[in-house]
Amino acid sequence: MSFVANTDAQRRDMLRTCGIDSIDALFKVIPPHLRPRSFNLPDSRSEFEVDEQLRLMAERNYSHLTCFLGGGFYDHFIPAAVDAIAGRSEFYTAYTPYQPEMSQGTLQAIYEYQTQICRLTGMDVANASVYDGGTALYEACQMALHATGRSRIVMDSGVNPVYRKMLYSYTANLSIAFAEVPVTHGQSDRARLFETLDDQTAAVILQNPNFFGVIDNHRDIVEHCHQRGILVIQSVYPVALALLNTPGETGVDIATGEGQSLGIPLGFGGPYLGFIATRRELVRRMPGRLVGRTVDREGREAFVLTLQAREQHIRREKATSNICSNEALCALRAHLYLSLVGRQGLRRVASLCHAKATYARQRFQSIPGVSVMETSLTFNEFTIRLPTDAGDVAGQLVERGIAPGLPLGRFYPGMDDYLLVAVTEKRTKHEIGMYAEHLEAVLC
Repeated sequence: MSFVANTDAQRRDMLRTCGIDSIDALFKVIPPHLRPRSFNLPDSRSEFEVDEQLRLMAERNYSHLTCFLGGGFYDHFIPAAVDAIAGRSEFYTAYTPYQPEMSQGTLQAIYEYQTQICRLTGMDVANASVYDGGTALYEACQMALHATGRSRIVMDSGVNPVYRKMLYSYTANLSIAFAEVPVTHGQSDRARLFETLDDQTAAVILQNPNFFGVIDNHRDIVEHCHQRGILVIQSVYPVALALLNTPGETGVDIATGEGQSLGIPLGFGGPYLGFIATRRELVRRMPGRLVGRTVDREGREAFVLTLQAREQHIRREKATSNICSNEALCALRAHLYLSLVGRQGLRRVASLCHAKATYARQRFQSIPGVSVMETSLTFNEFTIRLPTDAGDVAGQLVERGIAPGLPLGRFYPGMDDYLLVAVTEKRTKHEIGMYAEHLEAVLC
């Protein structure tokens, strides 16, 4: 069947159906510089021929960039089995499993995902996920506010600035006070943080590793906050938890994070996966879905949504949360990824990320005019200072096929010449070397 009007009569019929008298009238609303240059279309072609032609045209726009971007979203390797299993129709098209008798497979997968998040974070209970890392942080704040009856949140400025902006946006019309404490030498400033706390502070928000890639042990902050009845929320990078102390070991009350690094590809902002885990005492404050394991009337293992009815999420201001959906497919991908790589595999991935980032730091240190910030330990991200504007340098490196990292001036005033670089297990020694050589060439 042809979809091309090949005769004048056909064209006239099409225009008449549209209620216009010319091709020019059809495209009148489009600015002249955006209109098609020609309507001289080729003869009808087969599906294969059209697909091949479009593929060749698309390749003209393709530009491969070697990715050193980070800031919460990372270019990790994803086993092919993740796509193969997550793409099965019984998972890919499933809706929220309100009817357990019809949804045992999905419910079991979610339950196992919750178990993996608990083991990864060292916390007691995790839910069936929320939208993304920033949303998870917001929900954790709401948990702390409801649990303490207080109205103030103190944030470390090393927390991802995208998440902080989301918090301000989500709470713009709520009576919640926020205070931010600047970092010192890349780490949480204990003295200034403790001075900022008061009897209305519900929670302190920390991040480890923080936005600058710096690793910190927050145990002393946690102990100080608990003495004052303040909860501690820690945003974490799940891959890093294979090597670092977990939030549970640190003593925090609520752990949140972005699960994109667990088997979810980079994709222009989503869909991603926010995970949230907490101590058992706060389970009734958790948002979203929670899957539990039980037995049916015949004693067989079964999985069900538990603790919350669906009506919980439509009770307006009386609801614990107004999150009404979970990211079940993204949570499934995280579950598949963690199952495939296993405990030792995840530790191996984390070790490779750290080792390759260490090598990259060494390469950059040898470039004239480049300073590597080394005041604190880092995981797979680190900050470098350039002798010129980092945004301009980044633009030139993109033209050379390298996505060099995040210029920090857009997030932190006075840091226009700083660049945040991330290195994952996918980056090779050759790619790191090429990055260093191109950076040196751009700066010379």
